[in-house]
Amino acid sequence: MNTLREDAQLLHEQVAPHLPDDRESDYGIDALETLFDSYVNTYRVPRTAAFDSVRNHVLKEAQVDAEAFWASLRSGDQGTTDDPLPLAECTTDGAWVTVRAKIVEHWDPREDSIHQVGLIGDESGRLKFVAWAKSNPPILKEGTTYTFKDVVVDEYDGNYSLKINSRSEIIEHAADSPEAVGSVGTMTTVYDGVFVAMQSQSGLIKRCTDPECTRVIQQGECSEHGPNGGEFDLRIKGVLDDGESVQECLFTAGLTEVVTGIDLEEAKQIASDALDISVVERRLTELLIGRRYTVEGPILGRYLLVDDVSESPNRTFAQGYHDVVDDLLSEYGYDGPGLTAENIEDLPETYDAPVAAGGN
Repeated sequence: MNTLREDAQLLHEQVAPHLPDDRESDYGIDALETLFDSYVNTYRVPRTAAFDSVRNHVLKEAQVDAEAFWASLRSGDQGTTDDPLPLAECTTDGAWVTVRAKIVEHWDPREDSIHQVGLIGDESGRLKFVAWAKSNPPILKEGTTYTFKDVVVDEYDGNYSLKINSRSEIIEHAADSPEAVGSVGTMTTVYDGVFVAMQSQSGLIKRCTDPECTRVIQQGECSEHGPNGGEFDLRIKGVLDDGESVQECLFTAGLTEVVTGIDLEEAKQIASDALDISVVERRLTELLIGRRYTVEGPILGRYLLVDDVSESPNRTFAQGYHDVVDDLLSEYGYDGPGLTAENIEDLPETYDAPVAAGGN
């Protein structure tokens, strides 16, 4: 999710060309950032709703021509009804796009404000969709292909979805038409690399108790639903490095247990014993740094959502690793029996993991 500063920069890019000359100085990036801060931190507007709220406030207060403003946003759309954008390329938060996809499955809406929610797919992959009741959209039928014009890409925590709004146009296609989507892709990716970093909000976390929400609770509050006790979950947000690129990866609770041997109940017990939830993240970090994995799964935004993982039987160290070890042995004057750069790979994993991470 963007920072408040990034939201202010994006909103400034959108509204600046439409502001009256005598109001331009009132809505610079600094002023907009202050406005975002007041909405989020003073008036407690949920982060997911703050951008639309601030934008609507600015449009009204500055007396911007709303029709011209929205038309300018749509003029930069990605995809057309004749050449729709593949779902796999819907990775720009806030972008207005036109896609063609089949309704793969419906999910039960958990709120009256949601008309329909579920999964759509085309040859390139699948995405969640949400159709809001206030937009008065048609009933979308499972297995049917539609062209969705003027839908908005929404990103949260690396996951993307499509929002059907009041400006969206939906065109149904017959099953035997040239436009009908046949097979639906999965966008599976295979990546092999060394686990080099554990990202924040890994380990034992709490998620919102609302059945439709998966957001992580921070300081006892969900950004969408407010104060919330939360339910425990276990995950890893890690970074793998193959020597040429890095890939951020998400491991669910089940896959976290596969690579660490620690399940949700044990993680809760570890935190309870230490009276500190963060100790779980540190334990997982100690177990994983420096180990090599092959992971497979779909790419969701920045993250590869791990469906399958296997560990390489051969330990692999970063280029220059032995030079780093030589320097360390020399720096500390270590002349213990048999400990050299040549046999350092025989050391237990907990000894060499920090060196391997630092050398990469």
